[in-house]
Amino acid sequence: MAKEKTKVKAKVKAKATVKAKPQKNKFTEKDRKLAQFCVTCPVCKHARKKQQGAAFWFVKKIESGLCPFCKAYERVYGRKAHQPLH
Repeated sequence: MAKEKTKVKAKVKAKATVKAKPQKNKFTEKDRKLAQFCVTCPVCKHARKKQQGAAFWFVKKIESGLCPFCKAYERVYGRKAHQPLH
């Protein structure tokens, strides 16, 4: 009888963990607009295309700390602003 109770408790815990996960990738319309600017930004565009040089280094070092456009790009597209598109 004790084994049956532990099996039932284990099943209940397994079901609870699946339902309890909140969606992480929520972003607003403002984030979309900021990310769109990052898509058209000449420095970020060059860094994504060439993957080397001063622009690449600059975007790689600055994006997570200072630039709100690069932060929004990461939230919306799920990748860093310096990573290539393909």
